[in-house]
Amino acid sequence: MSSRTRTYRLSVLALLASLAGASSAPAATSAEVLDAARPSDWRQPDATKLLYMELAAGRVIIELNPVFAPAAVANIKALAAKGYYDGLSIIRVQDNYVTQWGDPKADTDEARQEVLADKSVPAEYAKVWDKALSFTPLPDGDVYAAEVGYIGGFPVARDAQHKEVWLTHCYGMVGVARGTEPDSGSGSQLYVVIGHSPRQLDRNITLAGRVLQGMEYLSALPRGHGTLGFYEEDQTMPRIRSVRIAAELPAAARTPLEVLRTDTETFDRYVESRRSRDLGWFVESTDKIEVCNVGVPARPATPKGAAE
Repeated sequence: MSSRTRTYRLSVLALLASLAGASSAPAATSAEVLDAARPSDWRQPDATKLLYMELAAGRVIIELNPVFAPAAVANIKALAAKGYYDGLSIIRVQDNYVTQWGDPKADTDEARQEVLADKSVPAEYAKVWDKALSFTPLPDGDVYAAEVGYIGGFPVARDAQHKEVWLTHCYGMVGVARGTEPDSGSGSQLYVVIGHSPRQLDRNITLAGRVLQGMEYLSALPRGHGTLGFYEEDQTMPRIRSVRIAAELPAAARTPLEVLRTDTETFDRYVESRRSRDLGWFVESTDKIEVCNVGVPARPATPKGAAE
């Protein structure tokens, strides 16, 4: 389906919602939209693209995105496969910004060696627009980009004139920490957005995935006392027990999840339910939404064989 067709359909949905409000008919809530979704409106993430980060508090599940960051994802998977992250730490928690993890001794002679992985990977800040990508645009525009929407469950921005598309820094997105040089990130240190969307980072740091489950274990940590939220010596750094690729674990050890597809009419209705807050509690409905205010739901997987 073309982006123009999807934009038209979203406009029609917005008009219908407006008419429903004018006639005092209650609009569907997000929960009602999800309750009415068919099994085919959900997808089960590829286990070869999932990372399980085990903390004392619980499991964090990260879906990697090799479409937008193939080199970074390959390096992260190589590091995970060799146990590089095991026993490392959360090293930084900056309020309303990011949680970062990696080797606390990275800048010393005791730094852990990045076995069978590259020391750095090329910057993957944007990719050339490909018509084969299933882009679901949002109707209300954006401050940082000409157009925003979703591709494969991930928030993106697009510049059709320059034929570029890129991932956006929304809550829960996982990026590759780097130094001053654009190509200085390797994936040995990663971060997740835990606060208001720092969209100024778009196209300045490689985004490689997003957290599907377990954000509470990363966003509720004690804030670092040091500059930029780095933990200081008087603070205990939360330890990472292990990081593994889900596909390398036996099926019984995996967490069955499914994620709402973003290329369906159900997702369009979900967007509209969050855009037009026609509920008794709201005095004013903005009838607007930005890309980081949508969110893509994930839930325990529906048992196979369930009827539609």
